[in-house]
This record gives sequence, C-alpha cells and structure tokens, in this order.
Amino acid sequence: MLGRSERESPAHAVLAAKMAGWNDPVELLDLGTTADTLATVAGIEALAAVVHLGHPEHPAPGLERALLEGASSLIVTGAVAVPSQWVWVGAGAAGGQVVIDEAGMRDCAGVLRSLGASPRLVPTRATVEERIALAGEGGSLVIERPRVPAGFTELPDSAALAEGGPVWYGLLESRADWPEFVDPAQVWLAFGPADDHLGSLQPTLALIADAGLDLDHLRSQPSSAGPHVFFTSFSCPTSAVLTVLVATLTERGVAHRTLAVLPGEVFVPGPDALTPRWA
Repeated sequence: MLGRSERESPAHAVLAAKMAGWNDPVELLDLGTTADTLATVAGIEALAAVVHLGHPEHPAPGLERALLEGASSLIVTGAVAVPSQWVWVGAGAAGGQVVIDEAGMRDCAGVLRSLGASPRLVPTRATVEERIALAGEGGSLVIERPRVPAGFTELPDSAALAEGGPVWYGLLESRADWPEFVDPAQVWLAFGPADDHLGSLQPTLALIADAGLDLDHLRSQPSSAGPHVFFTSFSCPTSAVLTVLVATLTERGVAHRTLAVLPGEVFVPGPDALTPRWA
C-alpha cells in the first residue's frame, strides 16, 4: 500500500509512484499531516509513502527534520524526478487573485511572484469547486493538469510554471536497516558530535573524508538534546563503505542515523544553483 501526506499534490505523488514502479495506483491513501504520515508508515507493515524530497543531493530541510524526529526505522529508499503538472488556468480574462494550494506554492511561488501574481493559498485538500468559488469572477487557478475543471483554459503565462524543471519525490519506508547496494547511492546521514563544542564538528567531518566521501550537503540544526545536530548528503559507492563509516562513528561515540539511501550516481537535473557575488 502507498500513501501521501494531506499537504502533497495527489497528481504528482501518483505519477511518481507510476514512473518509479513503486505501484500503479489510481490514488494514494491520505495519511494526514507529515508527522501522522511518518508515524503511520512506521506503525503499519507493508505501508509506504510518497514524499517530496527537495532534491536527492540537497534534501528539503522540513523532511530531514521530520525523519530525524520520527521513528528510527523510517528511511527513504528511492527517488524519481516527476515532470511538473502545474498549469495556470482561467475561465476568461484573468486579472484577480490566483488560487493555489500548499504544494503548488512550494513549487511555483517564485515564478508567480516574478510575474506579478497575487497568490491566495488554500489547503491542498480543498476541492476544485471550493477553489473556483474562492477565485471568483476574474480569478484564476494554479492546479495540476489532470484536475483542470471544465471551461478553464491555460493562461498565456502558464508555460512559465514548467521552467523550474521536474519535482523530486521519494519512497518512504519502515525498515530494520538500510538496503544494501553495490552501485553508488546518495546517502542522507544525520549525526551529533560526541562532544559538542567549538571545533567539535571537524573530527567527525574528518571521519567522513577518511572514508573517501565528499559532502554534497551539510546543514546544522539546534537540538533539544545538545547544541546541534548535523544533516549531510553524499554519494556512497557501496553499502560496505557506509557500514564501515557508521561503525567508526559508533566506535567514536558519535550519535548517527541514516535517513535515506537513494540508488543512483547522477541526479539530473541538479539542485537549484545560485550565482554568488563575493565581497
């Protein structure tokens, strides 16, 4: 069985499941909030969930945190890039507010703002009829292509929504251990230094470097159990390398948890890049 959180786009999540071969569902179970989704997957055997990743190399901060706060059996084990299904539609001349749900705002907010749109946020569970009523005369919708209501057509700027590229999704499972792999995989590893003080991060990073691994991602987060936890993402050649690394972390007293093992060496398109302007 497959589910999704109530805040996730049903059309994109179903397409991800079909493209990746996780399942071929007509729809996915609505598992409630993100926290409820993780708890339900951890508590029900043979239930998995389709979750938005951000990017395999650069995880979405909200997902990293939710995974580490969830049951220790939770792990993301697959990734797929789904073509964007978002379109901007209206029933006539559109110049009013743009009704959009939470998943749509996550994926399209930057484009809409650059076009001068005035988004009105609604819950993802809002029906199409409710969205039309909120849009009112002259309003418009950003909605998944399969859900475009009768009488609505794409507006001239709709094509801009696809310029951001595909949306990455993953398969969230509950497992006793990470899946073994003999070909490269992207690993998300969270850890807390054994002794958190100024300079204490460096020895742990040295252990990762000594394993021959280069970090694609490093983020810190305040922790209720100590000053910080750290989230990392890196390409790992085999599960044997990961096994040696986590054994070394355990030996050094470094708390750790593997949050994802995503098969693949190159994830195209890559994460959003910025153009820095250094002093």
